[in-house]
Formats: sequence, C-alpha cells, structure tokens
Amino acid sequence: MDIATATMLLVGGIFALLVTGLPLAFVTGLVALAYTFGWFGPMALPLVTSRVYGFVTEYSLVAVPMFVLMASLLDRSGIAKDLFNAMRVMAGRLPGGVAIQTIVVAFFLAAMSGIIGGEIVLLGILALPQMLRLGYDKHIAIGVVCAGGSLGTMMPPSIVLIIYGLIANQSIADLFTAAITPAIVLMASYILYVLIRCLRNPALGPVMPEEERRASFQSKRELLKAVGVPAIIAGLVLGSIYGGVASVTEAAAMGSFGVLVAVMLRGEFSITLMQRALSQTMNTCGMIIWIGIGAAALVGVYNLMGGNRFVSSMILGLDIPPLAIIMVMMAILLLLGLFLDWIGIAMLTLPIFVPIIVQLGYDPVWFGVLFAVNMQVSFLSPPFGPAAFYLKGVAPEGISLKDIFVSLLPFIAIQLCVLAMLLLWPQLSLWLV
Repeated sequence: MDIATATMLLVGGIFALLVTGLPLAFVTGLVALAYTFGWFGPMALPLVTSRVYGFVTEYSLVAVPMFVLMASLLDRSGIAKDLFNAMRVMAGRLPGGVAIQTIVVAFFLAAMSGIIGGEIVLLGILALPQMLRLGYDKHIAIGVVCAGGSLGTMMPPSIVLIIYGLIANQSIADLFTAAITPAIVLMASYILYVLIRCLRNPALGPVMPEEERRASFQSKRELLKAVGVPAIIAGLVLGSIYGGVASVTEAAAMGSFGVLVAVMLRGEFSITLMQRALSQTMNTCGMIIWIGIGAAALVGVYNLMGGNRFVSSMILGLDIPPLAIIMVMMAILLLLGLFLDWIGIAMLTLPIFVPIIVQLGYDPVWFGVLFAVNMQVSFLSPPFGPAAFYLKGVAPEGISLKDIFVSLLPFIAIQLCVLAMLLLWPQLSLWLV
C-alpha cells in the first residue's frame, strides 16, 4: 500500500470511528495502534511509546493545570460578578453600553485565565439575562456573550497558544506577545460593531437607567476594589512574563496563588469550593492529556510512514504563491473546526503544518496567532460550535440553538476579517515581538 492510499484510509478511519461516538482520544489511539501493527509490526511499538512519553513529560504542560485552576476558582468566586457590576457603572449612558461592557469584562476574564467554556457560562449567567431584561436585541446579546467569551483563545495566557508553543517548539512568551494586538483588534471590532448598530438603532441596545447603574455600588471604594482585583491578577500573570521575572509556568502558579488569596480575602473560600475547582481542573486537564497522547501516537506513526514528507511535498507542489498555500492551510483548519475540538486539530495538523511554514520562510509565531484566530472561529461555527452549546446550557427559556447560531454569524464574519488582516499584514502581530 502506498502512502497516498494509507493517508486516505487513515482520515476515513478517523471520521468513521468518530461517527460511532467514541472520544477523539480513543479514536486516534486506536488508529495509531492499527497502523503501527499493520505497517511496521509489533516491534515498532516502543517508537510510539517514546513519542507519547516525550509529550507527557514536556515541562510547558505544567502551566495548563495552573491556568485551568485559575479559571475554575474565578468561575466559583464573586470576582467576575463584581467586575461585571462595576463595569455597569462605567458603561454610562451609551447605547449598547451593557453589551460593550460585557465584551470588556470578557477581555479582562480572558487575561486572567485563558479558558473559554467557563467565561461563556459565566457571562451567560451574569450578562445575558441583564441585556434581555433591559430590552436588548437578543441576537446582539447572545453574540457578545459567545464572541466575547471566546477571546480566551487569543488573549494571553491562552491555553491554545501554550499548546501551540509546545507542539511547534516556539517561545510561549513570544506567542503571548504576538497575540496581544490581534486580541485587542478583535475586542475593538466587536465593540465597534455593537456601537454602530446601537447608534443607528438605539432600540437594539437601550440605555440603562441612572439609578440602576449605580445601585450595585454605594461607594467609589467598592467600585475600585471590584475593578482592581482582576487588574492586579492579570498584571501579576502577564507582567511577570513580559517583565522577565518568571517563565510562563511560574507565572501560571503565581496567578493561581493570587486568585486563591483573593478568594480567601473576600471570605468566599471553602473546602467545597476548592474540591469543585480541583475536580474541574482534573477533568479538563485529563481531557487535554488523553487527546494529546492519542494524537502524539498517531502523528508519530504517520511520520514514520513518511506521511509528513508526503503532505509537505503535496502542499509545496501546488503551483500557487506561498500566501495561497497558507490560505489552503487556513481553509483546512476552518473545515476541521466544524467537526473537531481545537486540541485534536492542533495535535493532528500542527506537526505537519509548522515545518511547511518554516520551509516557506514564514514566522511560526505569526502562524501561531493565525491558528489561534482560526480556533476562535471554530468555537462559534455551526454545526458543533462549542460556544453555542456552553451558552445553551445556561440560556433563559425561549432561546434555541438556532437563535444562538444565527446570532453568531456577524461575529464569525468579524473574526474572518481579522484573520484576513493578519494574513495580509503579519506585522500586526509581530511588531511587539
């Protein structure tokens, strides 16, 4: 059997097993074992296990549970709720002000944790009912919750960028630095879209009454405290990384400790809270590790078969400009994002794509930012966009999945526009690096 036929059978086998409902980790692991024994025989099994061992012992992985723990503690404390209420005061008499503040709060939450699912659930509980009660257009309200909540893919300390750096062997600090400007551009684009629509038609985002805006905070001290704590936590994590004080892994531990101290000082700490936060952390990290193990085994076997050389020669052999090759990769990632989660996409595609990027003379850090934007699109894209299902679980009655996906279409268009900007002007992300 030649490598082209083996590749088609491999891809077909993965999708066939996924249809049965098996988790992606088991699917990739089973296909990897089948190809190991079928192509090389049982003597090649140690080569696969060495590949898996190299993945699970990667030092950068230590940062993942720390950042997940940060997000879990924030999700269960009142820090995010107080931040949202404080931003109500700052929203002013601006049409669409609550929607805009929701996007800004989402940006702050992303800078504190880099986790997406928890943000969307939290904003769905805090912000969505508020906007609907105030008479906001439901499509704008739904869209800002999901799109704002997905900023965690871009804004450091993004787990997506950590995994990319681990796979692509790139500096995570450089990836974080490169992602800041695109993340701000995305946030500003969401805000601009909401502002334009609400200024043209104020009925889409009515102004909040003055007495209600100020009801949550009786003093400036409370307001400063609600905004200051998240700012200190975000500054602790990002400032220590960019200031050269700590590595990403050390900064993750500092951030987790900072959130834990904040929870204690607020009087919200309990054994139950800690147990639930640790349980969520273990579940999330277990999923990431198992998918990584299966994908590492599969990619290792495929590369031993010569699959990486086959895919590279096929892509580089296309009679199109290098930028068009990058666009083909983007199209593949967007297509996979309709059906697979970002971890599986990263593990399966990046070991093949990143060497091609280097061979074409492009910066892998820039491609990492492109990948992160692409994964943000996948979080919103039907039919399996995770953001829609996260929100559906906490959305008020009367909001269907169809309503959610329709609401997300303008924000997906904005994400694709930012992706195009990064393709055309790489310095938009690389100027800080």
